[in-house]
Amino acid sequence: MTLGAPPEHPDAAAVAPQAGYGKKVLAVEPGGNEPIPLDARHGSPRGLFWTWTAPNLEFATIFVGVISVLYFGLSFWQAVAAMAIGNLLGAVAHFLLSAEGPLHGVPQMVLGRLAFGHRGNVLPATFMAIMCGVGWFATNSVSGAFALSTLFGFTPLLGLVIIVIAQTAFAFFGHNLVQRFERVAAPVLAVVFLIGAVIIFSKSDVSAASADGGFSLGGFLLTVGAAFGYTAGWTPYAADYTRYLPPTVSKLQTGLFASAGLYISCTFLMVVGAASVTIGAPSSDNPTEAFTANLPSVVADLTLLAIAVGAVAANAINVYSGAMAFVTMGFRLPVGIQRALVTVFFGIVGFLVAWWALADAAASYEAFLLLVAYWIGPWLGVVFADRLLRRERPSLALLYDTRYTNWGGVAAFAIGLVTSLLLFCNQERFVGYVVRAVPELGDIGAFVGFVIAFVGYLILARKRVERSQREYA
Repeated sequence: MTLGAPPEHPDAAAVAPQAGYGKKVLAVEPGGNEPIPLDARHGSPRGLFWTWTAPNLEFATIFVGVISVLYFGLSFWQAVAAMAIGNLLGAVAHFLLSAEGPLHGVPQMVLGRLAFGHRGNVLPATFMAIMCGVGWFATNSVSGAFALSTLFGFTPLLGLVIIVIAQTAFAFFGHNLVQRFERVAAPVLAVVFLIGAVIIFSKSDVSAASADGGFSLGGFLLTVGAAFGYTAGWTPYAADYTRYLPPTVSKLQTGLFASAGLYISCTFLMVVGAASVTIGAPSSDNPTEAFTANLPSVVADLTLLAIAVGAVAANAINVYSGAMAFVTMGFRLPVGIQRALVTVFFGIVGFLVAWWALADAAASYEAFLLLVAYWIGPWLGVVFADRLLRRERPSLALLYDTRYTNWGGVAAFAIGLVTSLLLFCNQERFVGYVVRAVPELGDIGAFVGFVIAFVGYLILARKRVERSQREYA
């Protein structure tokens, strides 16, 4: 099979509609989850740095640092160490998954069919569509809405409407416009947040002790989990933004630029968020207003505007990939812009969820971060175990064959997810049985889920992987 050619299986699309899309920016990206043909491939790995920098230069990233000190009780330096570890783990996973995109030319959730089978892949695709395409969309929309509300004095609801319309429009046009917007927004956002960071650090007391005056292992692990949940939350999207690159580009550079943009932007703003808490108690229940209250008025206004733009940058990616996951689940519309129409649907649903979350944004965000990590850990465990077992590059026929099954992957994922939740979950509404006995564990559910799913897949799916490589050789 020629790399980038349409799938051989009769159930797959016979024509790749992206063939005429190429480098067009203001054209609506056609099609859904088809493999990208060679004549539509373009770009270089270098642009991925901006693609993954811009969506993290927003308030949701800052708030991870805020909760690490304000809610998890760490000192500034303890929080920095915990966030650096969590972000590094997420960035490594992003490196590995991003590097595969140019080789296969298909979205990340299509590649997931290797480990879960065509029908079994509906389970993680559903998690991604709901948790990322709707959940992250709503979470970031709330911070953008509060920023506009504080800046212009109108209601958060009006700010939410403006934010949702803007970010849904970018995602509706698709891949090329999203990439271009991130590239333009990233340097501007970086300058604004860098100025704000200098002022924050000039006022902060980074030498202050933690809330209890010592070291809290539970709070440290909670922060590692929250940072990992945020950074690794992008991993199910990874190949979506590298699949248009030519297959001849360097895998090392592709993974490195993508993961570097992610790690640097996340760690930078999380550290700023942690430092802001050491200045003093929050002056407002509005989280964005409380953060910018520490800045001079002009810088505060620019930062609020940057928070709003950053929310759009993050959610343009969230809703685009959420819609891609939905299409990958097997729902087909009889039109050539099925992904674009699904994007509008997710924009509407995300708006409704964000409207509901406006009442208590802080509590909703803290819980959501850890909920994301719970399914990401087992999913990554299954995906990486599958990559370890496969010796040959999979054919596109396997990825689009509706008859291909791999129930061992589904079982490993489910076992890892359920076990980690029941034993190691640490949420307000439910605490796992092991954590009840040993509160110092904090929340290590995502990492336990990864290990269980990884080992489970090696045991349950080894023979299926070997057989699939023979069948689709």
